[in-house]
Amino acid sequence: MPHDDFPPGTIWLVGAGPGDPELLTRKAERLIAAAEIVFHDALVGPAILDLIPPGAKRVSVGKRSGRHSKDQATIDTLIVEAARSGQRVVRLKGGDPAIFARTAEELSASARAGIPVRICPGITAASAAAAAATAPLTLRGLARRLTFVTAHARADAPLDMDWQALATPDATLAIYMGRTAAGTVMRQLIAAGRDPATPVLVVVNASLPTERVLRGRLSALSFLVETVSDTDPTLLIVGEAVGQQHGLAQAEATPAAATRAQPMAERRA
Repeated sequence: MPHDDFPPGTIWLVGAGPGDPELLTRKAERLIAAAEIVFHDALVGPAILDLIPPGAKRVSVGKRSGRHSKDQATIDTLIVEAARSGQRVVRLKGGDPAIFARTAEELSASARAGIPVRICPGITAASAAAAAATAPLTLRGLARRLTFVTAHARADAPLDMDWQALATPDATLAIYMGRTAAGTVMRQLIAAGRDPATPVLVVVNASLPTERVLRGRLSALSFLVETVSDTDPTLLIVGEAVGQQHGLAQAEATPAAATRAQPMAERRA
């Protein structure tokens, strides 16, 4: 197999998507198959790791809340050293490398070392979570904006966000790493003016066989997450759009829509 875009001594930051191997891009699968060493996150599941060729070395560099196997500086050093040794390096990241994945640090470290580095995008967790709930993330007239935020804060630090901006009613909020901060998110958004009745989704293990979707209102968000384990990847979605998953098809069957669909001759009769 030719590797014109993956010569020895090159790093690819590859998005592994939300977990389902069928949601990998064809390019991601090709790069994984061509890798000689793969540094992977903790959230990259076994089914995707099974795609790594038998002769390639696997290195876990996963970071979970409160449990870091490697700090970021160490990860930067490891991928650069592997590329310097002439290996084809894949840095395999859950979701999309451009969204809350510490990609900037790895790009900078590679650039300082003069190592060629490129990005292969992946499906981000918010897209998979909305798909799991059969819900849109945007909706004409109700949700004109989609905002990605992370609720992960440094230990003992407050969750510092522009709550007034986030409380705008025409925005959908996709909140990554939000389980622990769900109560704070709920209280701060309501205090900033977001309607307590705003629909919310809590999606656990999006795209995986153990996927769960919990539906409710913003005022009950802290209660919705009580049954969620702290080891399960969880994404929160807040906004009017995600409350519309059953109403979209019904709208097409309204009397007004039916009238528009009638043949012109029938309307004149």
